[in-house]
Amino acid sequence: MRKKTSRHRPAIAEPSVHIEERNGKRRVVVSAEAFVARAEWETAYPIELIEHVLRVKGPVWLNDEIRRDEDPSATQSFIRWNVLSYADSRDFAGRRLLDFGSGCGASSTVLARMLPETEIVGVELLSDSVTLARHRAAYYGVGDRVQFVHSTDANKLPAGIGDFDYVMLSGVWEHLLPIERRRLLPLIWSKLKAGGTLFIFETPYRWFPIESHTTLLPFINYLPDRAAHYCCRRFSRRVDRDTTWPDLLRAGIRGGTAREIVSILGEGEILTPAWDGATRDQIDLWYQHARDGGTSLAKEVAMRCLKALKAVTGLALSPYLGIAVRRRCSKS
Repeated sequence: MRKKTSRHRPAIAEPSVHIEERNGKRRVVVSAEAFVARAEWETAYPIELIEHVLRVKGPVWLNDEIRRDEDPSATQSFIRWNVLSYADSRDFAGRRLLDFGSGCGASSTVLARMLPETEIVGVELLSDSVTLARHRAAYYGVGDRVQFVHSTDANKLPAGIGDFDYVMLSGVWEHLLPIERRRLLPLIWSKLKAGGTLFIFETPYRWFPIESHTTLLPFINYLPDRAAHYCCRRFSRRVDRDTTWPDLLRAGIRGGTAREIVSILGEGEILTPAWDGATRDQIDLWYQHARDGGTSLAKEVAMRCLKALKAVTGLALSPYLGIAVRRRCSKS
């Protein structure tokens, strides 16, 4: 009888981080044998803030996290197109905005710089992320307009945070498990004032042909869970073979849809984005954000193909979901 042998991947060295001063800034280089979200980034962050990000996010996500609030084509671009395409920046003056799942503070600090007359409250489950977010706010000098609240219970919102004119989930929805979505979204909606708007964006679209958020694999979105799990572990360089399906769900593999969100809410008016005097769709939102990262023939071709598909099928497919829902009914 042949003895069974187990397959083991060769040991991979831990990533190393090198920081060098360059023209008043710091160039951060992460060297690794395996996946790294971004290998290099030149930042204005002081050393102590870089080190704080490293402690919380680790070397794999270090540069990606710093880039989120320094690169205008990152979080700032998502907010520009997925929030300010539905409401004028002047509408936010004197209003309160809840940044639910504020993470390490990138989205909240970007919002504070874009909307200087808005009171922003970031709510986050991880205490280390809250501490880093406050460090970031202090660095940018917006600590008087941004409050970060540590949520100690994943099943409810922190007490005493009040009601809000706007609520935003940026890059959060895909990381909520299905049961969490059904539980938390009504709680978040209950904090929105009548006439207020809920924004959910920077979330992968569940039915896009390429799952670009977690695995970079095509057609995974159309497979049943068990088959998708097998293919992820077998073919994606981003996924270890011992990764469980709940791990992948938490990582954001299934994205989201507008239908899912509206079905959970059971009410509300879906808003249509617009700029330059014309109404727009999800394809336009994706394309404008993609162009902020640089124009290319590939992006132009992709946009035209998606528009042609919409003309034939009526479906507005795009890599990312962006939805704005206005609360019309009076709160009971």
